[in-house]
Amino acid sequence: MAFTFAAFSYILALIIDAFLIFFAIFHIIAFDELKTDYKNPIDQCNSLNPLVLPEYALHLLFNIFFLMAGEWFTLALNVPLIAYHINRYRNRPVMSGPGLYDPTSIMNHEVLSQCQREGWIKLAFYLLAFFYYLYGMIVSLISAA
Repeated sequence: MAFTFAAFSYILALIIDAFLIFFAIFHIIAFDELKTDYKNPIDQCNSLNPLVLPEYALHLLFNIFFLMAGEWFTLALNVPLIAYHINRYRNRPVMSGPGLYDPTSIMNHEVLSQCQREGWIKLAFYLLAFFYYLYGMIVSLISAA
């Protein structure tokens, strides 16, 4: 069993994707707490905004490894989410610090439901990607042998 750079990329993606799944679950729980008025918007945005850039950076990191490993199909599966992240961050509300969520507009029903929907879609994407990365890791380890 040979250990290739592609296998390393998939192993790294599996580990990072597990963290991204937890980030998505945290976002879903946070928006549900906002929807049920369990927490106030300022505290919730203060806890969510510091997680935005690390999520984007982690996702971009293992895709750079896929690019260097020549895993084009895997990279092509991730490019739409990377493009969405870039577009979402470019069109974010005007804020003093990094992040996406503005406490003054987050309680708007349309914004809150859009953020919740985004969290569920990201969770589904990261879960499906996790199993695909597991499959890719196994295939790259077996084919290198």
